[in-house]
Amino acid sequence: MATILPWVQIILSGILITLILIQQSSAGAGGAFGGGDGSGIQYTRRGAEKVIFNATVITAICFGLAAFAALFF
Repeated sequence: MATILPWVQIILSGILITLILIQQSSAGAGGAFGGGDGSGIQYTRRGAEKVIFNATVITAICFGLAAFAALFF
């Protein structure tokens, strides 16, 4: 377990980085620095965007669990 766990973390981190980078943001560059467009429109994810978002959340949870497991093994 102790020999495979670092490899699992490396793979999960690569997947997580990829999923985060392919997500689209309608806020633009200003949203990265705390700004926004100020439109206040509710936005619902649909289709592939929803699948990518859910995969990102699941991958982040798995990465967190793997990091937590690394404390004990």
